[in-house]
Amino acid sequence: MRSRSVSDVVLSGTVDVPVPPARLTADWEREISSRLALEPGDVEPLPLARARARWPDYRHCVQAVSDWTRTLGLPEVLASSEVALMACRGARYHHDGAQYGGAAFCNLFLSEDKELDVHFPSTGQRIPLARGTVVIFDTGQPHAVIRRRSSGFDAADFAPGQDCTQVFLTWELPIEDAHVGRTLRIAFDIDAPTASQVDEEQVRMNGEPASVCPASGEWRRAG
Repeated sequence: MRSRSVSDVVLSGTVDVPVPPARLTADWEREISSRLALEPGDVEPLPLARARARWPDYRHCVQAVSDWTRTLGLPEVLASSEVALMACRGARYHHDGAQYGGAAFCNLFLSEDKELDVHFPSTGQRIPLARGTVVIFDTGQPHAVIRRRSSGFDAADFAPGQDCTQVFLTWELPIEDAHVGRTLRIAFDIDAPTASQVDEEQVRMNGEPASVCPASGEWRRAG
């Protein structure tokens, strides 16, 4: 296990991606309602292989994000990164460092503007979500998808019958890629003695494993 810092760099932009075909969005809606049955705050995967078969502009979407990342000094990083298709009905505040500690996320949002923001409480950044919004951030950075008028995550903001689902592509960018580490200003091997003694990924603060309050995004002691 290798130690590293958690980056407070959040990169965002907008790329030009076509509206997904109607039959594809209908398929997503059926999948979300019948199989995923998303509750407020849930984030779950959708079948990417099936979507690609019905999505002639998938390559265009990938190319648009690839072109954008290249302008940030991240050449060809998407080509070697794992990609998944995800859906969320909002998202509680959380970090993903315990599962994806070796990666940064690059997310391309495919749904229209539904008055939702991705919020990074530690940095204060709120990024409006709409088709073509693209965001890169450290998996250890707390984040949530919340209502634009809200100051935190409230399940009541995502009540049944409301159109508040976002579909997005997400790539796992390897932190140890020199371009990714440099762009996000990651410092490595900052706590080698502790890293040598743990057997699972975790985010630590003040020497203790840390978790995130799901409503506010504030750091707290894990457990």
